[in-house]
Amino acid sequence: MVDTEHGRTITVRGVAVSRIDTVEQVFEHGFMTGITALDEARAFLSKTKARGAKARVQQALDTAAVDRALPTSPVVSELLAGASLRGGAAYSVQGSTALVMALMAGPSAEGAWCGVVGLPSFGAEAAQALGVDVERLVLVPDPGSEWLNVVAALVDALTVVVVRPPGVVTPGEASRLAARLRTRGALLIAAGSWPGSEARLQIESSIWTGLGDGEGILTARQATVAVTTRRAGTTPIRHHLWLPAPDGTLQTITPPALTTAPTWQQEAVG
Repeated sequence: MVDTEHGRTITVRGVAVSRIDTVEQVFEHGFMTGITALDEARAFLSKTKARGAKARVQQALDTAAVDRALPTSPVVSELLAGASLRGGAAYSVQGSTALVMALMAGPSAEGAWCGVVGLPSFGAEAAQALGVDVERLVLVPDPGSEWLNVVAALVDALTVVVVRPPGVVTPGEASRLAARLRTRGALLIAAGSWPGSEARLQIESSIWTGLGDGEGILTARQATVAVTTRRAGTTPIRHHLWLPAPDGTLQTITPPALTTAPTWQQEAVG
């Protein structure tokens, strides 16, 4: 049972969700006769916009149409060659949910509402540690076959929408959202490949630390991130990050300090 009178995060069926109305439950029950996930999403968004208690959501709706640079954490800005995240654009992140959370954190910390679609294992506590405000976080773990329509509906109401597509995204599917993103000034972060991305960030390799010979606790990860942006052309620029650092934060490694580790301690992402 979900109490919708408060904005704190709770867990429903093992997944952390927001109490602001739990879009997640709406989609979980979309299989009911005559009701689809998209129908319930639209009903939720309409009800949310109409309620004075959700003024911050309405504020996001009123201001989203402005084409603007969104708040960006210093480390993410460095990955983007000093640029900010751009409202109205799509970004692709491959190989790291933590990096997805890092992109979300800048806008979220400044009051933006965020939605996450198609990532049932998304960890609210991990997101909060990286700076995401979970009181303004909506999770839709399993949107089903209507995932693209669900994302489009959330783009109309939220500033940042994260999606893990269930398969290869066609240029036609991407174009369906492109105009909507520009109109709303919303930011799309794809956990995977996305046609026409403003930038693509891919984890090439990483090394976990904290483990001994078969025992211990994972404490930090050093990662190599290859970044390709429209402005820089097709040649990727590589960065080295703590993702996360031993204190749980995201940090740039300067100078690069990736070390050699046993095979079992390394992680390669294709």
